[in-house]
Amino acid sequence: MHDHDTSERLASYADVLAGELPGTWASSCLESDAKDDLAELADRIWDLDLVAACLAEHPLQQAALLSRPDGAQLVLLDRYDERDGFLIAAVAPAALPDEAFRAVREPNGTALADDPFLSAEQVAGDLLTRYDAALALARHNALGAIQPSQPDQVVLTWQTDGSITTAPADDRAGAVLTSHGFVRDPQSGIHRLRGDDTQAQARALREIGPSLDALGIGTALQHPAGRTAPTAAPASVPPVPAGPRTPATRSR
Repeated sequence: MHDHDTSERLASYADVLAGELPGTWASSCLESDAKDDLAELADRIWDLDLVAACLAEHPLQQAALLSRPDGAQLVLLDRYDERDGFLIAAVAPAALPDEAFRAVREPNGTALADDPFLSAEQVAGDLLTRYDAALALARHNALGAIQPSQPDQVVLTWQTDGSITTAPADDRAGAVLTSHGFVRDPQSGIHRLRGDDTQAQARALREIGPSLDALGIGTALQHPAGRTAPTAAPASVPPVPAGPRTPATRSR
């Protein structure tokens, strides 16, 4: 059985694998002291099969993350059994709203042998193909799940996880949003403001209004069904009536 302290072996394997995959990939490791990052990563692992079953019995204690410039990510983790090798799975983009994942089949992960060169061929011919297809569909769905902004107005949408998303029409608005904590998904252009710190989120909303207004750009805030804004939300961002919407959860 593997020694659970496999960080050096995991990192070495991930480095080789990243170099052998098609395209440009970079690898990094998350150790046990990065508990919050590991918990957030575990929640985004896009799997309902082998890797999900492993995580149900063995919470994520360390992992290697492989990242591509377009935002695609793969996670490498220990198998926790008597076999050599690792498990690998796709990571769902954090920037996309939950509704984007509806009806998108999970690109479930797989087990890899102890040879990273052979594993790179396996990943490129199977997991990456399924992952890229799922990413393309989720990103397409995301654009339909968010009311498009206009050159003179940024439309902000509350998501069921408490975050706020928007797809600004130009770089001027995008620059204001990113300067106030929004994170842009490079592929879809969707900007997301996380909701784990509601005070910081409310402060950002208060501040972007005047900044956008100075550029001649208004703001509007829409709420999915069953979602209410915190009382600290700025009065300068009035709610926009939204049609009926069923909150979605992202399956893994």
